[in-house]
Amino acid sequence: MTKRTALITGSAKRVGKEISLHLAEQGWSLALHYNSSEKAAGKLIKQLQKDYPEQQFVLFQSNMQNPFAVESLIPEVLRVFGQLDLLVNNASVFERASIFETHFDLLDRQMMINYRAPFLLIRDFARHIGKGMVINLVDTRITNSKSDYAAYSLSKKALWELTKMAALEFAPYIRVNAIAPGATLPPADKDESYLWLLAKKTPMQKPSGIEPILKSLDYIIENDHLTGQLLFCDGGENLGLIV
Repeated sequence: MTKRTALITGSAKRVGKEISLHLAEQGWSLALHYNSSEKAAGKLIKQLQKDYPEQQFVLFQSNMQNPFAVESLIPEVLRVFGQLDLLVNNASVFERASIFETHFDLLDRQMMINYRAPFLLIRDFARHIGKGMVINLVDTRITNSKSDYAAYSLSKKALWELTKMAALEFAPYIRVNAIAPGATLPPADKDESYLWLLAKKTPMQKPSGIEPILKSLDYIIENDHLTGQLLFCDGGENLGLIV
């Protein structure tokens, strides 16, 4: 099989790390993006290089809040790898604040990292490569109007709209799809019991974990007729919570 290359933003920790490990296991070479998680990124790439010595893994540091840094990322990946087949827009920030509580800096940070950076990367993927796949990580929150994470939710709603728009503009050469997780991994200060508490109100009544995301990733990659679609990995949370 021809070697394939993927760029994963926010690859050093949590969901991004799991996606990186999963794609590496399937034979992909990886451009591993990180911002401030240098130690975690270094640990990940050492593990990948040890486990898959015939594949190529390279770290790329870039601040997603800086548009100039974002615009240089794909050209730099192409310079190193010579090709890019898949872009996974995973990097995001998740900050709690209602509309009333949201200050400009928080709004700007959420919109830049969660929406504008993916916009620029998708645009540059089309400009510099012109064919392949894009997968955006959105959130099940896009289906409701809760404002406890107002700026975050709006940024993910915008990313889903961008997914459909880009799928239409860049077809048939670039397929653009999205995955919407629910509560997948516990915050740093919580354990698995926190996820089970949240999950009790969802239709499936159990945490989804990372596996449904990875299975959805595989389905999107393998189904070459799929574009402009959203796969929910939230245990049915998008349908409404059980009272």
